[in-house]
Amino acid sequence: MLTDMSTQIAVRLADELVAFLDRVVTEGRAPSRAAVVSAALEREMRRQAGETDAATLGRVGAADDLDPLVAWSAGQFETGQ
Repeated sequence: MLTDMSTQIAVRLADELVAFLDRVVTEGRAPSRAAVVSAALEREMRRQAGETDAATLGRVGAADDLDPLVAWSAGQFETGQ
């Protein structure tokens, strides 16, 4: 969960989605409808953040100012130990 604070909102959902929520709760796979909706929204937030990160990497590349240090550090160890 993101936070302990919450705000109640009204959301209109298709009957099939409500039936799914009720089935998941009835089967004990989630404690409440809100828990299922919250988990789905958190996944969507992570997905969108990943898209943003991927776009940034595509635009600026993955290189950063630590690359020379990593290369130097890697060269300090013998391989095959």
